[in-house]
Amino acid sequence: MISEEYIDYVINKMQKLKKNENANIFKAANFMADSCINGGRFYAFGSGHSHMVAEEIYIRAGGLALVKAILEPSLMLHEMPNKSTYLERLNGYSSALLALYKVDSKDTLMVVSNSGRNPVPVEMAIEAKKIGCKVIAVTSMDHSTRVESRHKSGLKIFEIADVTIDNCADFGDAAYEINGIDTPTGPVSDIIGTAIAQTLVVTAVDLMVKKGFKPPIFKSSNVDGADEYNNALFDKYYGFIK
Repeated sequence: MISEEYIDYVINKMQKLKKNENANIFKAANFMADSCINGGRFYAFGSGHSHMVAEEIYIRAGGLALVKAILEPSLMLHEMPNKSTYLERLNGYSSALLALYKVDSKDTLMVVSNSGRNPVPVEMAIEAKKIGCKVIAVTSMDHSTRVESRHKSGLKIFEIADVTIDNCADFGDAAYEINGIDTPTGPVSDIIGTAIAQTLVVTAVDLMVKKGFKPPIFKSSNVDGADEYNNALFDKYYGFIK
């Protein structure tokens, strides 16, 4: 059945991730843990569909309260088709966002972009590095190495980041072929991207605990008695933008 075949296709991508990217995930998680221990935050950013990877680990059950997602509405998809596509190609957008969120040298920033080529994610990585922030790139190396940058620097995010995690997506992301149609379907960048993001959080939390730091973790708001606990975390970590 096609459903089983596609699930196997995704599982094969996950197996490739496990085999090839574990060292990079561990390195990235160490950056995250050090930032959290030393009074910083873990910021996550993506535009278009990539924003879902950032949102996946932001204020949720089991989530690290030291995560701050940069969710710029104009770079998301709910306002208008293609708006985020056009705005992602503008220069100057990312430096303004970094200033608004007060990202600094104590922080770690994850930039998610399947192609890694457009000005906003590239500039996000460049400007964060200038601040002294550690940068994690989550991208498709198959895609990114086969296209040119659209940023004036000529760089792509994997060429800027302190560590790059390959999401193992094929060129074009949607690469699953179905007989009878010419256009492939079944993109995997967000499926694998969210798995990467959650693996980073779990690994970073484990590292923090082993280093003697107790990280703040949200409980499910649908578990009785969790509201008071979560509200205390909201007041402490989200009462204002750092």
